[in-house]
Amino acid sequence: MNAKAKATIRVTQTGSPIGRKKDQRQTLIGLGLNKMNKTRELEDTPSVRGMIDKVRHLISVEESA
Repeated sequence: MNAKAKATIRVTQTGSPIGRKKDQRQTLIGLGLNKMNKTRELEDTPSVRGMIDKVRHLISVEESA
């Protein structure tokens, strides 16, 4: 098998969704984040980047290989 390694990014929730708009809470859930300090490795796609941009004040992002 000659599969290319897909680029991933590590996303960690650093802020609370309490008091935020419903769409921001739903975006965190869509990213797989629902508790403080939870981390997920996600594929680096334009749709994921758009979701990250929407809640960038509630998360931290690290590039990974």
